[in-house]
This record gives sequence, C-alpha cells and structure tokens, in this order.
Amino acid sequence: MQFIYPAVFSQNEDGTYKGYFPDLEQCFAKGDTINEVLNSAIEEARTWIQVELEDTFELPPVSHPEDIDLKEGEFIRNIAVTIRLFDGWDE
Repeated sequence: MQFIYPAVFSQNEDGTYKGYFPDLEQCFAKGDTINEVLNSAIEEARTWIQVELEDTFELPPVSHPEDIDLKEGEFIRNIAVTIRLFDGWDE
C-alpha cells in the first residue's frame, strides 16, 4: 500500500537540509544535500508509518499542501512510501 504525506524542507545556514512532516508527530529528516534529506524523509516516514500501523492501524489525515503555513525559505514535497501490509501480498 502506498502512503503519501507532505513534508516541509529548508536549508540550514551551514548548507545542510532538514525536514519535518506536519502530519506525522516527531518525524524529522536531515541530510547534507537535497537528495539526502529526501531519502532520509522517505526512510523516516516509512519507519513512522510502520510503527503506527503495528500499534494502532490508524494514521493521521493528510494535510493539503495549500493548508500548510510555510516560513521563508521552506518548501513542500510530497513523500511517498510503499509498505507491504502482509507477507506474500503483492500490489
């Protein structure tokens, strides 16, 4: 099953990047480059969603990107992760 959540990214003063998911509590990403922070976001979201599905099988609703207030220098990317819900199940 594929899950898509918006993430907010920005560049730090030292040139590295950070990101967070407004809908996924305490889910953060970081990287030295934009590609690294995007890959980190995918892995962090995957881990967050897997843990949440194991515990409650409930996920928060997805915010619409237009409803997210951005600070100067921030930008949004939708992050998609695919998670197999059952062993042997193929999409």
